[in-house]
Amino acid sequence: MSKSLQAIRGMNDILPEQTPAWRYLESTLVNLLDGYGYKEIRLPIVEYTELFARGIGEGTDVVDKEMYTFRDRNEESLTLRPEGTAGCVRAVLEHGLAGGGQVQKLWYAGPMFRYEKPQKGRYRQFHQVGVEAFNLPGPDVDAELIVLTWRLWKKIGLADAVTLQLNSLGSSEARAAYRDALVAYLQERFDQLDEDSQRRMTTNPLRILDSKNEATQAVLVGAPTLGDYLDEESRQHFEGVKARLDAAGIAYQINHKLVRGLDYYNRTVFEWVTDKLGAQGTVCAGGRYDGLVSMLGGKATPGVGFAMGVERLVLLLETLELLPSDLNQAADVYICAFGEAAELAALTLAERLRDEVPGLRLLLNSGGGSFKSQFKKADKSGARYALILGDDELASRVVGCKPLRDDSEQQSVAWDALAEHLAACLQHA
Repeated sequence: MSKSLQAIRGMNDILPEQTPAWRYLESTLVNLLDGYGYKEIRLPIVEYTELFARGIGEGTDVVDKEMYTFRDRNEESLTLRPEGTAGCVRAVLEHGLAGGGQVQKLWYAGPMFRYEKPQKGRYRQFHQVGVEAFNLPGPDVDAELIVLTWRLWKKIGLADAVTLQLNSLGSSEARAAYRDALVAYLQERFDQLDEDSQRRMTTNPLRILDSKNEATQAVLVGAPTLGDYLDEESRQHFEGVKARLDAAGIAYQINHKLVRGLDYYNRTVFEWVTDKLGAQGTVCAGGRYDGLVSMLGGKATPGVGFAMGVERLVLLLETLELLPSDLNQAADVYICAFGEAAELAALTLAERLRDEVPGLRLLLNSGGGSFKSQFKKADKSGARYALILGDDELASRVVGCKPLRDDSEQQSVAWDALAEHLAACLQHA
């Protein structure tokens, strides 16, 4: 017997009872982004592998170990996008969106793909909403992005469940000097590092700062800090970000070990973290990447952005029981029709009601059935009212209107008065 078909490990179906939570989060965020003047861009899921190798950086875990890469029929190396910023920058370059110093404020949403060990809150196909701003070099836009996310937390009730961590990576020159100092410090303690950190010594030593290994973290206690190597311009930029967050009343923690996992970041980096989800504590992260556009072949263009994980935020809302109680809204009305003539009339009636009662959630019985079976389906649907249409009702041009959630009596309502009657009933329900 053949093996039953299943979804690929780490790539999950989002079932109908789950999607209302996703729609709630996404619609809240989209409305917020509209209010801040960010415009949607829709990007391909598949890009040339070179984009990520150049943009994210050779030696990063993402490029070296986590990408889904394959060759197409033309022997081109393609990759399922592991993150959104590189693809967004490619689109901005390809279509000249930031040419001539044009300011662009963009957002995108969709699935990303990384070959990781699946666990709660971390999947191989995961969904992100990303936000990017171009040609704005000052600290004001860095702060705006953080303020925007802070407003989202307030809107959905997470303000007390997340903490902002902040750091500056400085210029590429300052980071290179710090890297040399860090490597020199760690080289003397090489045998005390975990195997993964030993490997990173030659590929991406700054990522050792983010190691989850306790012994390695103990070694890092006396390590030089990036803040000691900041250039003056980056220091002033960081002070500008902090001053704006202070003015907005947003609390933050300076985390000198916060470096992010992708090579393109410089200056401001930030993460919103929570202690409510175990090991998977980051729910939103981003920073500045002023060198990425030129790294991908364009002119030097300031850039800054963030991405937030939809799965983790939904999980956090569920864990803290912060989802609105009315997300899985039942139908308002279920129409039961008995006989072919009644079924034809019910179809016309249903469309008329949809026209005349804006926002009406109406289910029309499908598949026929006895009076008892249709009423059973009406009750199971959760609808507040059942409308009954049979031969007698057709002859009299009335509809039986039966409340399903209380003991009120059934009423006969003329077709022409039905929309007004239902609107009044639903308004007072």
